[in-house]
Amino acid sequence: MRAGIVAAAGAVGAASVWSVPAAAPVVPFVARALRIPTRLAERRGVALTFDDGPDAKGTPAVLEQLERIGATATFFLVGEQVERNPSLAAEIVAAGHEVALHGNRHRLHVLRSPHALAEDLRRAIATVEDAAGTEATAYRPPFGVFSRVSLDGVRRSGRRPVLWSRWGCDWRASATPDSIAQRSSMKLVAGDIVLLHDSDRYSAEGSWRKTAAALPLIAESVVTLGAPFVSVTQAA
Repeated sequence: MRAGIVAAAGAVGAASVWSVPAAAPVVPFVARALRIPTRLAERRGVALTFDDGPDAKGTPAVLEQLERIGATATFFLVGEQVERNPSLAAEIVAAGHEVALHGNRHRLHVLRSPHALAEDLRRAIATVEDAAGTEATAYRPPFGVFSRVSLDGVRRSGRRPVLWSRWGCDWRASATPDSIAQRSSMKLVAGDIVLLHDSDRYSAEGSWRKTAAALPLIAESVVTLGAPFVSVTQAA
């Protein structure tokens, strides 16, 4: 029986080590301990970031609003989304924005095997960089959740893990442009990384419309703050 208890304890311990990084988006000291940035290293601007695209409807709408407010942003692209909309990755770059990685499949890392994670990262890099025509140096996992294996793999690939310090909760069906702007701008300071979404592929249907409508409101807060819009790597 003792051997069984020891084995069970070992399994729990291994699972804990595997999943510890999963707490990083909501437990700041975990992110700090694992050296996963949630804010810009040089705290001289605000980084708007968009996950889950590119999206045939959402991405053009967001790009149009960014042009109107004169903002530079970072788009964390999903490989399977790039395969559906390959030209949009290049359009993001042509518009002066940064592309980054959000995995190849939008699935939780803690539920995937080491082999599957390695293959997902390889395919994401190849798909996104080929379509965008530029290197993607930052990486944010689906749902913001790393496993120990995926975090190590991202670093070995030469990519930098990035999370966020503010979010609009724009994926929710109950979100409105006002609620997205309010959440994104609450206690906003220079150095913040704001998480938004330009696709409803993994969110409430039509959520990108609310996000696009919220951008002028968010821009007002950034202008009031007196901080420039920057991409994630501009202020790395």
